[in-house]
Amino acid sequence: MNQRRNKYHNIVVLGGSESGTGAALLAAKHGLKVFVSDQGGIKPKYKELLISKGIAFEENGHSSSVIADADLVIKSPGIPREAAVLGQTKNAVVISEIEFASWFTDAFIIAITGSNGKTTTTLLTGHLLRKAGFNVCVAGNTGNSFAAELASRDYTHFVLEVSSFQLDDILDFRPDIAVITNITPDHLDRYAHSFEAYAASKMRLVMNQKVTDTFIYCADDETLNNFIRQKQPETRLIPFSLDKTKALSGGYIDQNSIHLNLYPNPFTMTIEELALQGRHNTYNSLAAGLSGKIIGIRNETLKQSLADYQNIEHRLEYVANVHGVSYYNDSKATNVNSTWYALESFNRPIVWIAGGVDKGNDYSKLVPLVRQKVKAIVCLGKDNQKIIEAFGPYVKEIIQTYSAEQAVVAASFLATNKDVVLLSPACASFDLFENFEDRGNQFKQAVKSL
Repeated sequence: MNQRRNKYHNIVVLGGSESGTGAALLAAKHGLKVFVSDQGGIKPKYKELLISKGIAFEENGHSSSVIADADLVIKSPGIPREAAVLGQTKNAVVISEIEFASWFTDAFIIAITGSNGKTTTTLLTGHLLRKAGFNVCVAGNTGNSFAAELASRDYTHFVLEVSSFQLDDILDFRPDIAVITNITPDHLDRYAHSFEAYAASKMRLVMNQKVTDTFIYCADDETLNNFIRQKQPETRLIPFSLDKTKALSGGYIDQNSIHLNLYPNPFTMTIEELALQGRHNTYNSLAAGLSGKIIGIRNETLKQSLADYQNIEHRLEYVANVHGVSYYNDSKATNVNSTWYALESFNRPIVWIAGGVDKGNDYSKLVPLVRQKVKAIVCLGKDNQKIIEAFGPYVKEIIQTYSAEQAVVAASFLATNKDVVLLSPACASFDLFENFEDRGNQFKQAVKSL
């Protein structure tokens, strides 16, 4: 285990939500002095956990004297490095919760990041390991935090979804298998509108890997290819691609089948047999399947698991057919690339519900698909001027709405028999909703109320 775990004696956790509370519980479990500070209010469920373990905390403001005395600060991923509170930390080491948690386990770690597909790939990989009988926990940016799970119990294997914000504050975090599904513009508002800075953050996933570790990456992503050429990471490189010639030593598509060409026991199954359909999901199945092969899952188990997986909520989730119109909830699509895959998946006219908190989006990539497939746009958000300007010349009708119910009613009037109504916002949800789950759930309830 990491030698840093016994080095710090005065720990402050900034942020009292899932990751912050998890880190505090893990620290307390190991007898470390810890204090939780949140600029806003702490939700009752987290407050109860802190009180039950006797962990001191404050909310609705930061106490400068306590923070100034910290020698270790565990920062919520939602707090940017430029936040004023970090100026009070003096000489403290600042880390993320996934870094801290990694100090307390010797488990085999598969860590997955990417602009799109990371949640599906994470959950699918966890499914493969469970079906194969591994003692595995899926955590991180999906489900419970890494630290919260370790505060409860340890496992032999962890499958972690990790975000760029979490990777910004790692020191020694070193996954046995690192997976990057792709890197496309996202969260640019957090990175001074620099795609290069955002991409560099994602690449930190492999910065501590050694020759005994593995890096699985999408060879169709030029940003990843450039990184490998420039940095030449010493880890074992395993590519995946829809083009056989780019990934002969990894995972690829050939003759309508996926191939995992890993010595000594290559694997293949037809795309039609995969539980997850669509080009974006073929990528996810390749990435997860390669992780499964590397840790020794038998081909028969792998095939069965890739065939029976159930897709996640809020990701191209079929909701209902009302008067011949099919409604799909893709609320998890909070960036342009995710929405591109959603639009690309349908061959019927689309009434597209989009908008929310823009994260520095460039919508030009969507224009060809919108011109080809979208008959109308329903904006759902407080300020959607960029969407109106980007697509106004190509779509006959754009309507502004301010609630999921309004959006669904408007879409139902615009759609006709055999059309698709697709909620795929390409934006964050925080202007009108608590999070993307809340947005998706309100959308589904509105559809069921039609």
